[in-house]
Amino acid sequence: MIGFGTDGWRAVIADTFTFANLRMIAQAVADSINKQHQGSEPPSVVVGYDTRFLSDRFAAEAARVLAGNGIIAWLTRTDAPTPVISYNVKQKGAAAGIVITASHNPPRYNGFKLKAPYGGSATAEQCSLVEEELRQMERRARGPNMLDYEKALEMELIRRFDPGWEYYQHLGELVDIDKISERELVIVADAMWGAGRGAFPTILSRSRCHVSEIRAVLNPGFGGIHPEPITRYLNELVAAVQRVQADVGLATDGDADRIGAIDARGNFVDPHHIFALALRHLVENKGQRGMVVKTVSTTFMINNLCEKYDLPLRETPVGFNHIADLMMQEDVLIGGEESGGISIRGHIPEGDGILMGMLLLEIMAQTRAPLHEIIEDLQANFGPAHYGRIDTHLTKQLPKREVVDRLSSTPPNTLIGETVKRVDTMDGVKFYLADNSWLLIRPSGTEPVLRVYAEARTPEAVQGLLEEGSAMGKALIK
Repeated sequence: MIGFGTDGWRAVIADTFTFANLRMIAQAVADSINKQHQGSEPPSVVVGYDTRFLSDRFAAEAARVLAGNGIIAWLTRTDAPTPVISYNVKQKGAAAGIVITASHNPPRYNGFKLKAPYGGSATAEQCSLVEEELRQMERRARGPNMLDYEKALEMELIRRFDPGWEYYQHLGELVDIDKISERELVIVADAMWGAGRGAFPTILSRSRCHVSEIRAVLNPGFGGIHPEPITRYLNELVAAVQRVQADVGLATDGDADRIGAIDARGNFVDPHHIFALALRHLVENKGQRGMVVKTVSTTFMINNLCEKYDLPLRETPVGFNHIADLMMQEDVLIGGEESGGISIRGHIPEGDGILMGMLLLEIMAQTRAPLHEIIEDLQANFGPAHYGRIDTHLTKQLPKREVVDRLSSTPPNTLIGETVKRVDTMDGVKFYLADNSWLLIRPSGTEPVLRVYAEARTPEAVQGLLEEGSAMGKALIK
């Protein structure tokens, strides 16, 4: 019953996510690595974890299994962001990385993210090899090989380390911290009780910026919220920004691979705008060029920017793994998705909320203008663009292919009074309208949920598209 999705395996703690299952997966990873390893030195794996209930214990157990199979486990001393772990996988030349995290999911979940040597999520092929090892273990009724923790430390098969130093030094090569310091920005960092705690204060500790932090203590229940940087979970950040009259609030999700922001007026700045601002900044202020990659659910402002700058644009299905594949193969300047996973050239092919938060500060320092004015200028030149998403729960689950076929075979001629000019079925069904608005309907492959996304020129038009998309989805099961 254990299977890897686009970024590892997630399940409910004490239900399916148990110590026994985690040890089995760690053993399958170890078997897969040892079968492919050809060097004379033992392979190594970087192991990290987030702030969830028992994450540190789960990580230690994974390290014990790796050690029991002759693999060096670089185990972090404390919780750490996923992009920090991923960067260390590449930096140390490790065979793989393991991060015990369920990212932005509710606190009852935990997860097992598998990272590849290049510092991004493991490929589908690599995950398939691990799954095959799991099946073989089941057929042979074979359990994991494990070493006692203290013995593994003594043998240096488990090595505790601080992953932050190398990563923070690397960020200093991508972002001009001195320029940010000159602006003396007032910043509120919201870790949302997750592993991003301490990141922004540490990076900016020697700058002239004034950084305060909220929701940064260890709280495995995440204060009763989902650790996802979206409007409904950021009321405390809005209040903190207004209380200290901050220039900006930066929020990262449970494992800090996603970003969201709050401007000085208390308005939410979504990843669509952060992505678009970063692209414009890289081209206009840093003189960089290259391919741009976005997922099918990401703002049309990226298309407009690429058209102005004459940059090649590629669109992928939802999931940062698709962006990472292109970052490994092509000269990609920036790639991102609507959920907040964004990365740039020179960094690992992994969504990184900390990097993008720092880049947003650099943009503010460069323009020397309030964030709301920067966004107003972006909208005036590359918009208007307003976005929304709703999840429609169905009474029963339909096969994804059936939903796509039925929606695309008889598409509507108009939506909210606009002509439907094109239908795309790359990932779900996306209806492009004559005014560049769009509606995307994506059925979940694991539960009876229809995800409906829309972008239009006004908030009212977005709401209209969402309502029509939800009605179309519900009509499928009548």
